Amino acid sequence: MAGFTARHPLTVLIVDDHFVVRSGRAASLELDDTISVVAEADRGEDAVAVCVAHRPRAVMDLPLPGLGGGGATAALRACDPQARVSIFSSYVRDDEMQAALDAGALGYLQNSASRDELLTALHPVAPGRRHLAPELERRLGALRRGPAVTLRKREILALVAAGRANKETAGALGISEGTVKRHVSHIVEKLNVHDRAQVTAEAIRRGIIRMPE
Repeated sequence: MAGFTARHPLTVLIVDDHFVVRSGRAASLELDDTISVVAEADRGEDAVAVCVAHRPRAVMDLPLPGLGGGGATAALRACDPQARVSIFSSYVRDDEMQAALDAGALGYLQNSASRDELLTALHPVAPGRRHLAPELERRLGALRRGPAVTLRKREILALVAAGRANKETAGALGISEGTVKRHVSHIVEKLNVHDRAQVTAEAIRRGIIRMPE
């Protein structure tokens, strides 16, 4: 891990709203003598204040109270263009992952990754290189290449995901049942799936619609 030593370690901020997860991650990283965890925060707003004081590299969860992980990443980058952020989260809906990277995050790892994987990911990010697991790179590439879905189709998808039948969807949107069926058929083809259940799962995975409440 060239560039960082016990004498000149990589300084890290851990941001997670779960105390046990946050403290466990900090303790795990501190076992490596090239890492120094200089602060912890449970909210995005606190992360910005800590970053100003310490200029560390940040390891960030995405779902946070107040300013979320994506918003905190953007705020950190606005405050300090040299800020480096790695997202370490179980929250891996594709559009949220892409939004975090668009906000300036350079790394993204699922929190099921091992300590060694996290360490391996942190060091390339520190000097400003992007580091993503190959599977995440593949998914983001598919998301960027994916077919555009119109607003009307998104509306229909949302109702399908909520369990509405074609007739109910037609009534809610003021269109004919036949039009709904045609839209659903087009959506099935665009998303390269086989039935309505798969349409809902794939649309949520790609971030085209949000998970039904």
